[in-house]
This record gives sequence, structure tokens and C-alpha cells, in this order.
Amino acid sequence: MRRVVVLLGTLSLLLVGVTACGSDDGDSGNTGKVTVSGEFGKAPKVTYDGEVNRVTTDTTVLTEGDGATIEDGGTAMLHFYIGNGYTGEKAISTWDQKKPQVVTLNKDTLPTLKDAIVGNKVGSRIQVLATPKDAFDNKGNAEAYIGNKDSVVFVIDILSDVLAGPEGQKKPVPPRFPKVIEKDGKVTGLDFSKSGAPPKTLKARTMIQGSGPAITKGSYVAVHYLGQTYDGKKPFDENYSAEQLQPFQIGVGGVIPGWDKSLVGVKQGSRVMLLVPPKDGYGKKGQGKEISGTDTMAFVVDVLGVTP
Repeated sequence: MRRVVVLLGTLSLLLVGVTACGSDDGDSGNTGKVTVSGEFGKAPKVTYDGEVNRVTTDTTVLTEGDGATIEDGGTAMLHFYIGNGYTGEKAISTWDQKKPQVVTLNKDTLPTLKDAIVGNKVGSRIQVLATPKDAFDNKGNAEAYIGNKDSVVFVIDILSDVLAGPEGQKKPVPPRFPKVIEKDGKVTGLDFSKSGAPPKTLKARTMIQGSGPAITKGSYVAVHYLGQTYDGKKPFDENYSAEQLQPFQIGVGGVIPGWDKSLVGVKQGSRVMLLVPPKDGYGKKGQGKEISGTDTMAFVVDVLGVTP
């Protein structure tokens, strides 16, 4: 378990490569077979028939989705499995940690994965049987127990595209809601000077109405957010400045009640503002030094990606 946790913690290293995929050596040296079964979105059952050695890299779309097409340079939320073709053993699976990963498909992404994902649609399950060179540039991956001569099996589920920012129709916001402060297109804080006293009940307001898939109970979401208390001079938390987004699961108690209650039904592309009193936040105990048991919190949340 510890090895898997460490691998997920350094996942960006697993997905980074320096070589282009594809081989023209012919397929006469390919041995072994791989069978993948199970439903899209759920952990696949991967069965190995013999030792899998590849002299060509083959990519197969096992399930074709009907969602948005993932573009080169775009970002996607993925579940994936990586297996060692030589040993027939699972090296890593995001399903084991019950949390997908957000990956930007740029020049630093492992080319094998990038080429498999770009041009395919959300809802697709993709299998890649990769040569040692195309998988990890003939270097293997020690953390994943993959040797430099081991062929590698990838199974990738494209759960959602991830937008760069909110997209949709702007909606009027009541004057007693805090004003959003932005710089260079990023939310940096909230202005409470004209918002009056904090509300005693949970309030939610859509500022931009997106048109993508709606969050359901149990959905993972990729969001930009900023939180600030009514008497706070600066945000107590935000991820607009983060290099990589970490998905949150909604509606199952993994976040504060105010998020669980307010975000179910919100569509991808939306920006919402949540005003969260203590009973729907951290309760009478508060959280750390910045949030007391009497503080009402205000959040700006941009919903960028939503899993089924």
C-alpha cells in the first residue's frame, strides 16, 4: 500500500517522457496477449496470456465515448492502470486509491499516453501495449517495479475534460454577495465592503452558468476555488495558483457540508459563490487559526471538470 501511495504522490514523474511513441519494426516479435474486461469508469480486470513483449506499440479504443474531444495541450481527468507485461502484475492503479488524476497533455507528458488520449472523447476506455522504449524510454521505472526491458500495459479511462476557466452565460449577483477580485484572469480575493452582515443560512449563487455535465452525488470534480472569511483580510485557502488540480468528490462527506449541499447539480463551466455559515462549514470548533467557530466563509468555485 505504501508503494502505491508513493507512486501516486509522484504521479507526474510517471507521466513525463522525452521520446516519441510508435515503432516501425513490424510486429513479428510481439508475444503474449492482454484481455481487459469491465465497465468504463470502474476498475478493469486485466488478464495476461503469456509474457507480453512488444516490438511495436499498439493503441486500441476499447470503449468509444461521446463526450468532448480531448485536444493537444488540453487537460483531462483520468483513471488509469499501468501493468508490467513481463511479470503480468499491476504496477499502479488510480482505482486502488479511489481518486482520478488531472493530467495536462503537453510536451512534458509521456508521449505514449498523450498520443493515446489526444483526439479521443470523454467516455472512452483506451488500451496501450507499449514497447520498453515508448513506455519509459528504455529506462523502466524503478518506483513502479518496471525494468528497462519490460513492455508496459496501460488502460486509460477519460472521465472528463478540464476547462481552463469558467465558460457560459453570466448571471446577476445580489448586491449583498461579496465582490470577486481578479488579477490577470485569476481570482485573488473577495471584497466584503458592501456585503453587510454574513447570512445565517447557507446561500449559493450561480455567477456564470455553464452547459457541461452536472455534478451528481459521488462525482469527482476538478475546480478552481478561493475561500475567505467575512472578517478575513486575505483568503485562507485557494488553488488558482496551483500547478496541478487535485479532484474532490462531492456529496459523500469528503468536503464541508456547504459544498456537498450546494454543488450537486452545478454544471461544468459554471462559477458559483457559496456563503457558508459555521454549521455548514467547520462547526463550533472552526479550523486552525484562520477560521473560528463563529466565522461565515465565502467561496468562489469554478467547476472545470465533472466525472459521471
